[in-house]
Amino acid sequence: MSEYAIVAENLTYRYGELVAVDDVSFGVAQGEILGFLGPNGAGKTTTVRMLTGQSRPHEGRALLLGLDVARHTSAVQAQIGVCFEVANLYEQMSAAENLALFAQLYAVRDLDVDALLRRVGLAGRERDRVGGYSKGMKQRLMVARALIHQPRILFLDEPTEGLDPVSAEAIRNLVLEERERGATVFLTTHDMLEAERLCDRVAFINQGRIAALDTPHSLKQRYGTRLVEAQVATETGALETREIMLDEPETPGALQSLFSQEQVVTIHSREASLEDIFIRITGRGLS
Repeated sequence: MSEYAIVAENLTYRYGELVAVDDVSFGVAQGEILGFLGPNGAGKTTTVRMLTGQSRPHEGRALLLGLDVARHTSAVQAQIGVCFEVANLYEQMSAAENLALFAQLYAVRDLDVDALLRRVGLAGRERDRVGGYSKGMKQRLMVARALIHQPRILFLDEPTEGLDPVSAEAIRNLVLEERERGATVFLTTHDMLEAERLCDRVAFINQGRIAALDTPHSLKQRYGTRLVEAQVATETGALETREIMLDEPETPGALQSLFSQEQVVTIHSREASLEDIFIRITGRGLS
């Protein structure tokens, strides 16, 4: 069996004259969390739709668990869980009824609905009508639904977008728990801080193409800049900021001058964020 749970080979998809995904290739290892990062319209969701069998690529192919998704769509979809940003729940039903219905569709006979809802922080609201749920509660319920059949691959599209901190943290913890279980997680987001916290590797997608793919640490080492940022007091008592680049031949002398010639109030090191690196590589931000 291949070490890769997901393989994209030259995936291409067009909307008329617009090339939304342009000759994209990558692999995701079994048990890995891959962050698929980019601004709105970069091609993230279209890529997910091809990987999950909802859209057929115009060129190339997607292999999940060794199966060609376009040729074995049903077999692939039986082994994956998908959670998109837009809620698609039965709002007249309770959370427990929603999960029980999907358990029947997946032929899961021994699902502990209450235990699964506890995992996503919905204990005590199992019998409430979903139409009365907040956005965060609906999002957590959709994640729970994606986990009903213990999928080998989990696709999460902007899973914490617009959620309150408690709901967002609950979903992040679930992602890490799923990796511990051995699942592969494909996470699309434009939240670079979330990607850095969760992902083993990240792929930057921009205008339908992969601009970079590596671990967050390696990307920072290759493209980032480390510096020291100090707040110093002037003669008038005002505070001014001084920045000194690290890892340069001039760094030791600059640091010595800082402490010998300035009144240092605070000092700390700072490294480039994934968003800084994305902008450096692609020339654009994430909005």
